[in-house]
Amino acid sequence: MTAAASPADQIRDIVLMRIEPAIAVRMPARELTSRIDQLVAAVADERRLLLNKNEQRALTNEIVNDMIGLGPLEPLLRDDTVNDVLVNGPQKIYVERKGKLELTPLKFRHDAHVMHVAQRIASSVGRRIDESSPMLDARLMDGSRVNIIIPPLSLRGPCISIRKFSRNVMDFSRFSQLGTVSPELGRVLEIAARCRLNIIISGGTGSGKTTLLNALSRMIDPNERIITIEDAAELQLQQPHVLPLETRPPNIEGHGEILQRDLVRNALRMRPDRIIVGEVRGPEAFDMMQAMNTGHNGSMSTIHANSARDALSRIENMILMANTSLPSAAIRAQMASALDVIIQIERMRDGVRRVTEVYEVAGMEGDVISLGLLYGYRYIGENADGTLKGVFEGRQMRPRFFSRLDYYGLGDAFLKALGAGERKS
Repeated sequence: MTAAASPADQIRDIVLMRIEPAIAVRMPARELTSRIDQLVAAVADERRLLLNKNEQRALTNEIVNDMIGLGPLEPLLRDDTVNDVLVNGPQKIYVERKGKLELTPLKFRHDAHVMHVAQRIASSVGRRIDESSPMLDARLMDGSRVNIIIPPLSLRGPCISIRKFSRNVMDFSRFSQLGTVSPELGRVLEIAARCRLNIIISGGTGSGKTTLLNALSRMIDPNERIITIEDAAELQLQQPHVLPLETRPPNIEGHGEILQRDLVRNALRMRPDRIIVGEVRGPEAFDMMQAMNTGHNGSMSTIHANSARDALSRIENMILMANTSLPSAAIRAQMASALDVIIQIERMRDGVRRVTEVYEVAGMEGDVISLGLLYGYRYIGENADGTLKGVFEGRQMRPRFFSRLDYYGLGDAFLKALGAGERKS
């Protein structure tokens, strides 16, 4: 036997039948909320179903969110403490807060309810999500990134992953308070960005690469012409002369795709002072290295990798995707010439994102790219509250790019920050 529908479910079904969706989406949110609130009260009276004021208000908000928002996800998208929203089928909605995952009490009613929200997201960007096209990458109106995967690929029902767009641009003083860097390490990174060094930020998913890239970009001179290239726009540059470019997926017929490599090539014809690629993930790595080697100093990007050495290996493999005829020795020589600094960032087991290593790309030793450790995080133990205890340690050395630092008058400040000693986190 099928369980009897709850009073809220009965009222919801009747209200949804009485509101024309095409009219609802054109109504101002406040007017729609008032109209649905009246309908909820009227239907409850007609059917003699008891709802108190709080239940009526909650049901009204739920119906409004279903009609013009993203259903039960709406309060999570408005919650500034939430970084990620992860829907594992209708009954399990997780969020990430302060670097740790937690299960919420929120739920969808059934698979069809999740699919309704997934299709609303897809239609808002002119795409579709169905059995013939069961995966989707998209961007919400507020800039949040969304990935959707549905059956038959997902065995748990429709799954939605949202990486929320942060409106707060972090700076290194805030990073220092959070334990991401020490004040001295923050100063090292600020100088590296200000002096137009070519920088790669390496780390795992959710480690804070884009947030760190945003912080580094604050050091760019406001007079420079900056071109940003991203799959989904997340960078929040504050300078007046910024041209953001974004890739385009294929349309429903499978045509019209614009890749990051196309945009990097086009950016070189736009007279940029700096090119910032949100994340290097394919053949565009070759064009990025070419740009860094042809006068576009101060270019930056991120890459998914577990260490600086892994980052170099991944870039080399990506360049091979673009040009298989180049010998490995030539690719590595080009990379050693193009790159100045590799920053490794990690989300550690206490949920804190920390810069764990900063390397200079020191040149070539035979056929191997030589790396020199400028700064590192050394784990010591654990505090009583479960946070990790460690120190950021600088190594006072004169890097290969010191003449560039000196040219900007910041060579001594850089060496001073390197040699400032240990700072506990």
